[in-house]
Order: sequence, then structure tokens, then C-alpha cells
Amino acid sequence: MRIVGIVFLLSFVFQSWGQLAGNWQGLLIRDGQTIDQATIVYLEFTGETEFVCKTREEVNGKDAFAVKKMKGKINGKHADLKQFVVEKKKDAAGVRWCNMDFTLDYIDSTGYLQGKFSSLECRGVSGKIICYRAKEKITTNPTVIELQSWRPIFVDDIKKGRKSPEIRDLERKNFQFKPIYFDYDETVIKEEFKPFLISMVKVVNGHSDLRIKVTGHTDADGSDTYNIDLSQRRAKAIIDYFVSIGLARDRIQIEFKGESEPVGDNSTESGKQLNRRVDFSFI
Repeated sequence: MRIVGIVFLLSFVFQSWGQLAGNWQGLLIRDGQTIDQATIVYLEFTGETEFVCKTREEVNGKDAFAVKKMKGKINGKHADLKQFVVEKKKDAAGVRWCNMDFTLDYIDSTGYLQGKFSSLECRGVSGKIICYRAKEKITTNPTVIELQSWRPIFVDDIKKGRKSPEIRDLERKNFQFKPIYFDYDETVIKEEFKPFLISMVKVVNGHSDLRIKVTGHTDADGSDTYNIDLSQRRAKAIIDYFVSIGLARDRIQIEFKGESEPVGDNSTESGKQLNRRVDFSFI
């Protein structure tokens, strides 16, 4: 019965926390500051009875930090939390660690945990917080400056309006590829396919290490030499369009197969249409 009770309690805690469960890292942007001046923050939802969250604040590029406990209410995607005790800290000139109140919400569309903070303890301390899901747990160890290397990447993500790494990974894994078809002996991209190409570029631009492979094909009409050239021109048309909508050329790999890899019957018009295509994959 005791094991059943523990399982039930853990299940209840997870359900009440909803999307907030786990570890997060991000930025505290004080009112009047730019995002480039923001303080680093880590959050860890603990499940302890006396507090529900732990935070670690760090000054960018300095060995100065404060680990604090938070208590409050969490319900699904929303939390109202209050820092109430400093567990451990290391001071630096010009830095004051103020206990703060937070209002947080998980945003489904972006995957970010974001909201506002303010302090009754320190007058004029208020601003915005934005975090993404992370793996690192909070420690009370001295700051390792090299481990703050994620910060400029995150700042760039926010400035460019990218979604959280978690959501971008899901979009990449769940992306549904489809061919782009061309008219007979043509290399012009039809308008109906452009929204799909734009969505593919958004996925690639959301990952620093992802590229697109573009493979051109033709039907069997014409000579092998001509069809190799035509498949290359079709692939190049796609590349030119990708570059025009913001994808760097060095993130595109091209192949051209001519008529060598048909997916339709070249003895029929419908089969030939299926073969006049460009295929895609992530690499």
C-alpha cells in the first residue's frame, strides 16, 4: 500500500506540474536592460514538500552566483512562485541577490517558459524571464564560465524569433517530406509548392548543424545527357529559391539523377509527371 501511495503522489505531482516539470535555463531581463545584458537563470522543479522549485542565478562571465529555494503554486502550465531563502551564494562587486516573485507560463507554440519577476526586497527590480527546457541540474558548485556557452546561442534564438530547442527538435523529427513536381521540360517552381519549401527552411534555420539535400529527377524523354542537365537545373532552381528566402548556400547539398531513379511508369503521362520532381532530406 505504501508503494501504491508513493506512485499516486508522484503521479499527482507530475499532473499538477504539467509542462513545467523538469529543468530549465534562460535569462532574467531587468526592465531597462537589453537581452544582451540579461542575467543567467536556472530553474529546477524539485518535488520537495517545503519548496517546489530551486533557482540558480549567475552573472555572465563572472564567478558570482546565488542558489535559492522557491515556494508557491503550480497548476499545469502556470506557476506563481516566491524565492524565500538563499541556500548558497558567491558575491561580486556591484551584485545584490534579491529574493523575487515570479509569474510563469509555459507557451505551447514556442516551448518556452516565460513570464515576469519583481522584488519587494529590492526596490525597482523587475523584468521578464524566458527559459527553455534543459538537462542540467542545479548545483551549489562554483561557476564554470565555459558552461555559459549556451547563452549567446539562446540570445540569438530569441532575437531571431526561433522556437525552443525542444520544439524545433520535434518539428524536425515530425517533418513530412514530399516531392516538388515540374511541368514537362520546365524548371519553374509552382506557387503551390512554395509554402512547403518555406516551412522546410524554417526547420533547417532552427538548427545550427542541419542541412538540406536536394535531388533533381526527370522523366525518360530525351537523352541521358540532356536529362542529367535538366535534373541539375531543377535542383538549382530550388537552391536559388532557398537562398532567396534566407537559407545559406553552404547548408544545401545538391544531387541530380536524371531519369535513373523513376518512381512512376515512364510509358504513361501520369507516371512521367511523378518522375519530373525534386526530392528532399535532412542531413
